[in-house]
Amino acid sequence: MQATKMTTKEYPLATKIPGNIKTPTGKKLEDITLESVMSEEIKPEDIRISKETLEMQAQIAEEMDRYAIARNFRRAGELISVPDERILEIYNALRPFRSTKEELLEIADELEKKYNAKVNAEFIREAAQVYETRKKLRVE
Repeated sequence: MQATKMTTKEYPLATKIPGNIKTPTGKKLEDITLESVMSEEIKPEDIRISKETLEMQAQIAEEMDRYAIARNFRRAGELISVPDERILEIYNALRPFRSTKEELLEIADELEKKYNAKVNAEFIREAAQVYETRKKLRVE
């Protein structure tokens, strides 16, 4: 992660500090061109956003007192390491009446322990509590 805290002076990142933006595979933003995509030098996994870039966006959002957006950027950053298939399973588990409270808490523990996704784990725990209060949990 970058050493200096991002500010609104660096926004938009792609224009102001393109050299600081890298994909999870280490490609620089300037490496992603139409030519490099057409020649297959750039693969689909090379054009995903990185956790570091999302953290930069979160810091800028915080400076603008947009704390909910900052939290969303951080939550997205945590999910970078979670396989897409698992994210879809979790999404479906979060739909009303799809999971028991215990199942949601297990998902939260998995996110926290396996993927170090603490913000997302807290979100799932909060959802379990809200679902319990509103009677939206699956009953066995």
